[in-house]
Amino acid sequence: MALLEILEYPDPRLRTVARPVSEVTDAHRTLIADMLESMYEAPGIGLAASQVDVHERIIVMDLSDDCSAPLVFINPDISVAEGKQTSEEGCLSVPGVYAKVDRYKLVTIKALDVRGKAFELEADELLSVCIQHEMDHLDGKLFVDYLSPLKRKRVDKKMEKRHKQDDS
Repeated sequence: MALLEILEYPDPRLRTVARPVSEVTDAHRTLIADMLESMYEAPGIGLAASQVDVHERIIVMDLSDDCSAPLVFINPDISVAEGKQTSEEGCLSVPGVYAKVDRYKLVTIKALDVRGKAFELEADELLSVCIQHEMDHLDGKLFVDYLSPLKRKRVDKKMEKRHKQDDS
């Protein structure tokens, strides 16, 4: 397994819309293992392939305290979305920034697993938020897109300052 570089906002590659996976291959399984390792190392609870500059519809996540319950969603699609919830979100591609975002409270997701087998899952609360957040990445959208222009400008300045420090 290998650690992958996680792209940081405002990298334009984060705006690329991911294409569907036509067939789950060993190369995808290797990518998924690398994504999980990179997510755990970061540390985070979710990662979309778009964040590691692979523009295919793949998401990994693990909401457990001990990194023992990895979830994989290939070609995820939300078939049911109900209710509303507001929660504070962060993102591995926007490190150190947290903001309240409105999401659906309950979603039903259809996807393929790591073996390419179709499944359906009903998710609520944090799992629902995480799925929606990561699916946004696959569509070239980030949680900062939900912020007011003023808050987004603050995020832009913070990230610009961070990248200047990294370059020096």
